[in-house]
Amino acid sequence: MSDTDPALLLGPVQIRALADELGLRPSKARGQNFVIDPNTVRRIVRLAQVGPEDVVLEVGPGLGSLTLGLVSACAHVTAIEVEPVLARRLPATAREHLGTAAAGRLSVLEADALHPPVPLPGPEPTALVANLPYNVAVPVLLTALGSFPSITSGLVMVQLEVADRLVAAPGSRVYGVPSAKLAWYAQARRIGRVGPNVFWPRPRVDSGLVRFERRQPPDCRTSRDQVFACVDAAFSQRRKALRSSLATWAGGVQAADEVLRRAGVRPSDRGEVLAIEDFARLADARLDLD
Repeated sequence: MSDTDPALLLGPVQIRALADELGLRPSKARGQNFVIDPNTVRRIVRLAQVGPEDVVLEVGPGLGSLTLGLVSACAHVTAIEVEPVLARRLPATAREHLGTAAAGRLSVLEADALHPPVPLPGPEPTALVANLPYNVAVPVLLTALGSFPSITSGLVMVQLEVADRLVAAPGSRVYGVPSAKLAWYAQARRIGRVGPNVFWPRPRVDSGLVRFERRQPPDCRTSRDQVFACVDAAFSQRRKALRSSLATWAGGVQAADEVLRRAGVRPSDRGEVLAIEDFARLADARLDLD
C-alpha cells in the first residue's frame, strides 16, 4: 500500500457519507466505532507485519476502513461481518476505492464471528487483523484462534483495558481468564496505544494494539476444553485459594487437594499466579482421579 495515495483509504468525510447512504447509526450495543484516520490504518497494517503472501481474516470490517488497507497489502482478505447492510456494501466500497482487480482479493461473509463457518470458503487464513468491538473482543479472538489453526500471527485493536488483560502475565493484577486462555494459543504483547480521536463515534477510552504469534499449546493429555474448564473454575472465585475455588470442578475439597498435590501446586495459591502450563497439569491430574 502506498503511503502517498490517500485516495485508497477512507477518511471522516467518506465514512460519514457511507453511513448516510446506508442510513446507519453506529450501535453502542455492538460496540461500533469506525476508524476514520488513514494513518491509523497504515499503522495497523504495518505493525501486523502482513504482506503479499498473507491471507488475512478480518472480523467486523464495518464500513471498510481497515479492509481497504489490508486488501492493498495482502494476497487475500476474508472479512466476516454480522450486519447485513455492511456486509453487502463492502465489496462495492472496495471496487470504488481500489479498482476491480484489487477488490477481487476480498471475500465478504455475512456471518457471526462467534460462530464462523469452518472451514472458511477460499484460501486458509494465515493472519488475523481486526478492530474488535469491546463487548465481544475476547470471545471473538479466542474463537478465531480455536477455529482456524492456520492463523499463525495477527494484530487486534481492542479497548485498552482489554488489551492489558489479554497480555498480562501470571501474578499481574489484571491477569485472568482472557490472559490464560490466549496463552494456550499464542504469545501476545501490547505494541501500541490508539487515542479516541481516530474513531467515529469517538469512544470514551483509549484502545490498545495487541500483536500475537501462534505457539504450541502446553503438552498435556487432556483436551483444551478440559484445561479451559479448570481456568474458569480457578477464577470463578478469584479471591479464594485454589483448594476452595477448584472444589466443585474437582469433585470436592479433598479431591481438589489431591489434584493440586499431584500437579505440584500449593493449595493456598490463587489462580492469578498460575501459568497456562500449570492449569494443564491440574487438568491432567484431575483426569487421573476419574
